[in-house]
Amino acid sequence: MAEALPTSVWPVAQRTSAVQRAGRYRPESMAHPGKMLPAIAAAAVAAYTQPGDLVVDPMCGIGTTLVEAIHAGRDAMGIEYEQRWTGVARANLAHAGEQGGTGRGRVFLGDGRAVARLVPKAARGQVALALTSPPYGPSLHGQVKARRGAGVAKSDFSYSEDRANLGRASYGQLLAAMGEILAGCAEVLRPGGVVAMTTRPWRRHGALIDLPGDLVGVGEDVGLVLFERNVALLAAIRDDRLVPRASFFALERTRKASQEGVPQLVIAHEDLLVFRKPEGHR
Repeated sequence: MAEALPTSVWPVAQRTSAVQRAGRYRPESMAHPGKMLPAIAAAAVAAYTQPGDLVVDPMCGIGTTLVEAIHAGRDAMGIEYEQRWTGVARANLAHAGEQGGTGRGRVFLGDGRAVARLVPKAARGQVALALTSPPYGPSLHGQVKARRGAGVAKSDFSYSEDRANLGRASYGQLLAAMGEILAGCAEVLRPGGVVAMTTRPWRRHGALIDLPGDLVGVGEDVGLVLFERNVALLAAIRDDRLVPRASFFALERTRKASQEGVPQLVIAHEDLLVFRKPEGHR
């Protein structure tokens, strides 16, 4: 029988995502369709690095990983495919410095699949933590605004109009790209360095897509070793009850499924997959 992996529950949603970002991130950050919770990034940085370490995010979006690393006294580098979000990430880094963050941060415009090439030579083999989150489940993303008598309007639900953006890739293309990204992360990590990745299952045509499970296989195929699988709880803990933080879209899909006679539960967590680079891995 295989040995069970260490697991733990991370209570990262004690405050809403908006409250976590208020004042800490530039207002334009809210338009990004798939932001990592700051509390997840902060907890991962604290768990897997020390002050002065280098953290990398190959798909950094608005720079959540980088901002939380800088506030914790770590240095950080990010890669972002879209010019728009590259600019927002850089603005967030500058804002973090103005607020007293002591780490240094840089953002490079480019494809995360080229992380091993885009990270400066001096930093290759020096990275303590690669922390990221792939795009997934279009029903999970976007912003909503109520319109009196006209329901709700959905906005900012697409990563890009560029079909080469992984947010628009097919599932098979996404898994293949994640193999390239994880292999590149392994190349820039120091021996024993860590790759942590937040992801979650999602539904397509009623079927549950086990993206976390598939990504475990992808990571192991490129030589990384899974050593933890944690639960980032997307609900607040209040005494003996949970207060859900599910998105409007997740709740709406669950409601429609129930009306159609195929009841579903709202997914109230993200998987935090944690891989280690073996000492002898090149």
